[in-house]
Amino acid sequence: MPLNVPNLFTWLRILMIPLVVGVFYFPGVWLSSWQQNLIATALFIAAAITDWLDGYLARRLNQMSAFGAFLDPVADKLMIAAALIVLVELGRVDAVIAVIIIGREIAVSALREWMAKIGQSKSVAVNFLGKIKTISQMIAVPMLLYHDRIGAFSPQRVGTWLIYLAAVLTLISMFYYLKLASPSSEQSSR
Repeated sequence: MPLNVPNLFTWLRILMIPLVVGVFYFPGVWLSSWQQNLIATALFIAAAITDWLDGYLARRLNQMSAFGAFLDPVADKLMIAAALIVLVELGRVDAVIAVIIIGREIAVSALREWMAKIGQSKSVAVNFLGKIKTISQMIAVPMLLYHDRIGAFSPQRVGTWLIYLAAVLTLISMFYYLKLASPSSEQSSR
């Protein structure tokens, strides 16, 4: 396991997960609901920035590694899953949406692992649709964590629309990846 700057940022992102979740369990006398929302949002945004930063630094410093390539998407999936579970608990996201998004991440991760095992990993590489899905999630989740109105702007409403969009894109991209993998599955079963 190479310990370099990009991998440290990825580990930092993983370590931020309990903080994002935990802030909602502080007693009301320590933090108000608004403060919990603000802190969780700030932590999630900081984690999203480290997601971009670790990839940028890995390329810039030529510190790309197989371990980093494995750990980075795991950190992303853990962060999104943890945030979605908290949002379901808070009543800000429907459980069905969380199940769709988390279930797809598990299914596609398993599919990628299987495709790598049979030497076809490039056929299910991340595509543009997956990137749009991730962007809509990364914008929706902090809005849903923040929740409170900002003047006439409702982060909850916009976040809800974006998380529904992310769920639809999640399903479309999952079926797209399954379709890409299907010819390989026919060949490997022969």
